[in-house]
Amino acid sequence: MNIEQLAENLRNFEGVTRKKPIADIVKIFETVRSEYGEIIDDFGDDAAVIDIGTDEVILFASDAIWGRIVNKSPWWTGYTSVVVNVNDISAMGGRPLAMVNVMSSSDPQSTEEIMRGIRDGIKKFGVPMVGGHMHPDTPYNSLAVAIIGIAKKDCIIRSDSSDPGDVIIVAYDMDGRVGKNSPYSWDTTSFKEADVVRRSFMVMQEIGEKGLVTAGKDISNPGTIGSLGMLCEVSRVGASVDISKIPVPENVDFEQWLKIYPATGYIVTAREEHSAECIEVFENSGLKAAAIGHINDTRIIDIYDLNAKAVVFDLRNDTITGI
Repeated sequence: MNIEQLAENLRNFEGVTRKKPIADIVKIFETVRSEYGEIIDDFGDDAAVIDIGTDEVILFASDAIWGRIVNKSPWWTGYTSVVVNVNDISAMGGRPLAMVNVMSSSDPQSTEEIMRGIRDGIKKFGVPMVGGHMHPDTPYNSLAVAIIGIAKKDCIIRSDSSDPGDVIIVAYDMDGRVGKNSPYSWDTTSFKEADVVRRSFMVMQEIGEKGLVTAGKDISNPGTIGSLGMLCEVSRVGASVDISKIPVPENVDFEQWLKIYPATGYIVTAREEHSAECIEVFENSGLKAAAIGHINDTRIIDIYDLNAKAVVFDLRNDTITGI
């Protein structure tokens, strides 16, 4: 494996480069971001954190499904809309409560299949869809979902709180399969019993309540290294990753795995003294976890093995989301 080429491929992966427009969007809101004291955390995290004056907070997030997926599989579009939104709440140590959606389609068959997918996702994860809005006259199909959740205020897992010296830990559900609609999706839920799925996605709540991590995210469209890059960007830190330590499923190409959205996958940072217990909690929930590197103060994310090292992101000059 040419590690320089791998770093370049990860840096230019579409799952990463699609994040760049976020910076320009966030700039529009800069003058009004600090006016609302109830907002503890907003842009740059998996979910916004809203103070409600108690020892708990509201988590609020939304996600839309990539147009390529919508066009390929309406059922998977609906099902995935539940998966990705539940992940955004669980990644921050929260419990998902309810969802709403905005559906656009003039094709009754596509609409029905998308809604069947949502229904099946609700059965799997136990998070209800309580309303939404329908555009029945668009020349395209699209789906966006918003979700609210709840978490203990002192147990939130944020992305912007990693520190130099922290251990980087990844955790994946390895019992999965590459999705039918994209080589960069990893289905770990559609074929499993609901109780098994729910136990896995609630593991971050246990980790948050035990105070085992300093920061964390779910691994999403940018893949493992791209998601780490986003965490480092908002934490204003760098990272060095030993790629030989990253767990990989059998019969999956290594570069492909690093680009995959693993459905049930997290990247967290922890103090050295908490890393072993953190890995144990992940593995007790059925995930495969490993320490793969350390956070540093360089703002550079590099990968290495026994033979070579290469820079994937230099956040002193480059941006991923620009936040």
